[in-house]
Amino acid sequence: MALFSPLNLPHGILLLITDGLAAPADFVLHRCLATHLKENNKKSRTVILSVSENISRWKALASKSNLSLQQHLDSGSVDFIDVLAEVQPPAGKVDDAGSAPAFQAIFKRVQDILNKNHQEGNGSGPALVILDDITMLEWIGFPLLEVTRFARALGATCAKANATLLIRHHVVGGSNDDVDDLFRHLVQICTYHLEVRPLASGRSGTVSGEVALHPGFSAPCSNTVKMIPRSAALQYRLTDSGPDFFAKGTSENVL
Repeated sequence: MALFSPLNLPHGILLLITDGLAAPADFVLHRCLATHLKENNKKSRTVILSVSENISRWKALASKSNLSLQQHLDSGSVDFIDVLAEVQPPAGKVDDAGSAPAFQAIFKRVQDILNKNHQEGNGSGPALVILDDITMLEWIGFPLLEVTRFARALGATCAKANATLLIRHHVVGGSNDDVDDLFRHLVQICTYHLEVRPLASGRSGTVSGEVALHPGFSAPCSNTVKMIPRSAALQYRLTDSGPDFFAKGTSENVL
């Protein structure tokens, strides 16, 4: 799956995307969505689990990539699930014997969609599932245990269906250097970890931030994907049509 150049990653992975207030990763999610839909037309299924943004926001950003999200919603190739319209933080104690009970209905919907995509066998490639953003679930009162169980169950069912799963996590404190318990769990189950970071010197007119790509604990041993360490992070500039990427110090040579 060519998420978008230069981030060409394979199908069937769990990609953890971290960001902060100074450099939000909206452009990553929406570019991945646009690329996936354009590559697969209206055949392969896409599931958007949105916690903090409504459907109008997703449509508006999709239009910047010359993509009519409404057409895909109408055709059934995209399923949009407003998570907070479906579930509320539990008032009582989490059942240790259960498996993210508050999210069971949402998990079952995703599972049914992925199973149907597999059964249809339309040859259009694996499905795409986007969870944006998982951090909000913990912030509004869902226990960490329940949130991590949901992430693990979602990852397992996507892996079984060879679907690509993107999870965005806003790091606590707004800096990728601030590691929290939720991040520690997510990095253990992800295949790759994409960091979106602000420039240390602050945002400039020609550079919006930088990205780095790290292997997760579930990355294959014989990894053919080229990692991007912080020391060689790619910089990006946001434009009306999306992000332009370039190596440090070469803002005129867009990748």
